[in-house]
Amino acid sequence: MANHKLILDDDLGEEFSLIAIHCSEEAYKMAYLLNKQLSLQLHRRNVDLDFSENGLDISFPLFEFENHTNYTTYFLVANKHKSAMAHTSSSGSLFGNEIQEEVVTTYLLPEYKKVDFFLKIISERGVVSEKKIVAQLNDIQQIISAYSIHKEAIKSSHNLIFD
Repeated sequence: MANHKLILDDDLGEEFSLIAIHCSEEAYKMAYLLNKQLSLQLHRRNVDLDFSENGLDISFPLFEFENHTNYTTYFLVANKHKSAMAHTSSSGSLFGNEIQEEVVTTYLLPEYKKVDFFLKIISERGVVSEKKIVAQLNDIQQIISAYSIHKEAIKSSHNLIFD
């Protein structure tokens, strides 16, 4: 009988650009600002980017725009999710149970904890100018800073698969 060997390739197979955005606005407001400044039509997906980790259900808001004329897809995703975890502690008495809540922050890309949002751009033609987009993003008053991230620097790139 022949042996078959499966090789797992770590490459995502798609070329994309990733821009980090530091901004304290809510996700819907960020999408609005990008739509206005970059002439996009980002809309929230029906299903957010959902994970389950350590018993917590984690959901990151995900916005998408497909530009069919340029064969380019834009994704805006939040990097941070805060959730409350309840702990019950007993003091040994009948009515002594105490419930304590702890706020847990989870990151889409843990290596970039200070980043608030990511703009992922997939272009089949490669016509997207990252420098121009970063300059336009930095012109938005509410954005503190925006910069490109090299694909090789991302350790948890599997979290950026949105399909």
